[in-house]
Amino acid sequence: MRSARRRQRGVTVKDVAEAAGVSAMTVSRVVNGNSNVRADKRQAVLDAIENLQYKPNTAARTLAAGDATQIGLLYSNPSAAYLSQFLIGALAGARRAGCHLVLEPCEGESADEQAEATRQFAGAGVQGVILPPPLSESAPVRAELDAAEIPSVAIAMGRPSPGSLNVRIDDFDAAQAMTRHLLELGHREIAFIRGHPNQLASSERFRGFVAALEQAGLDPAEARVEQGYFTFRSGTFAAERLLARAPRPTAIFACNDDMAAAAIGVAHRQGLRVPDDISIVGFDDTAIATNVWPELTTIRQPIAQMAETAISMLLDRLKAGDPVDAMHEQVFAHELIVRESTAAPPTPRIAVGVRHHRAAS
Repeated sequence: MRSARRRQRGVTVKDVAEAAGVSAMTVSRVVNGNSNVRADKRQAVLDAIENLQYKPNTAARTLAAGDATQIGLLYSNPSAAYLSQFLIGALAGARRAGCHLVLEPCEGESADEQAEATRQFAGAGVQGVILPPPLSESAPVRAELDAAEIPSVAIAMGRPSPGSLNVRIDDFDAAQAMTRHLLELGHREIAFIRGHPNQLASSERFRGFVAALEQAGLDPAEARVEQGYFTFRSGTFAAERLLARAPRPTAIFACNDDMAAAAIGVAHRQGLRVPDDISIVGFDDTAIATNVWPELTTIRQPIAQMAETAISMLLDRLKAGDPVDAMHEQVFAHELIVRESTAAPPTPRIAVGVRHHRAAS
């Protein structure tokens, strides 16, 4: 039964490792021609490969033959703009380090689908993996990588585990800064579009928004909040719900630039002027922030630089050999970028007419 399941899903490095009684990393070293493996373990791996009819990834073996480190990038992010900037940084970091970058999408959202995609990726001979959000916080993905003894770097992981590598900004502080900016302009009716609930960064940004309102003496429970999922489409639906209710907010803080750009589009369709009638702000400072009109006020996080740093951290961990217990994290500075999508709230219109006074009796 077990062998039948293997044939159905394909034999993986983990299967070979179990059959040979070695680690997945040892299997990877044998497959890639690494000489730093004891003869008895090498033979056990070769026997298991033959018995299970394991077929290593041909491209991976070809790259490994050139003694170049293979770094994997496993991704599943709804924001194409974010991924584009992240990929630019990762490619630059890989080129500078002289290593190969192997890209693989992880389309499934269920635990089983993510685990299977990670197993297949681990079997492709990558020596380390970069995990941008939301996969950086996926327990099934990290469990599979740990089982295969493949080190990884998480991007924007909210609660790093012992021995993990993490690169992030302070989302809480950044959201506080953005909310304070709106408050200083005079806004008090500020609505919020949340990010995907599967990312801790979403809750940290909302927590920063709430903290800034409380510090200003406002009741966060009265703020209008809609759920988004970091996509343009979800931002459209959320903005439509926010603008359909009276009184209309004077500002919308969207949890990323894609959703903020969508909110600007909704405002335009409803005949509202941004920022004269309503201010709209985003988060990330991706390309879309300057491709919409008016250009977005947003929080800049150095996405490309974070990806480059992740490559460097991972290579340092690989050079160190065995995994260490200490967690290593680098927190980058964020920046509030003020553009044309924010202004003081509109002045309430005062009705002009004849005031009637009741005559005294």
